Amino acid sequence: MSSMFKPSGDDEPTKEQRLRSYLEQKAEDGEMYFKSKFIADEVGLSPKEIGALMVKIRDSASDLHVEKWSYTSATTWRVETA
Repeated sequence: MSSMFKPSGDDEPTKEQRLRSYLEQKAEDGEMYFKSKFIADEVGLSPKEIGALMVKIRDSASDLHVEKWSYTSATTWRVETA
């Protein structure tokens, strides 16, 4: 089996780790609100990827409180540290 399909080591954070790290940093002084399309470039993910990961993070993160806040034109997410 070739190892060229999986990077060796933990040098590269996963998409979820990148997004969680970003959210933790931005929310450390309190809550933050955002739309996926406005942070996509900062985290290097598409708005669709962010939306899917936010649902996963909402269900699994113990250090962040995540909720869908508003649905006008695109979902606004509210995040605060636990």
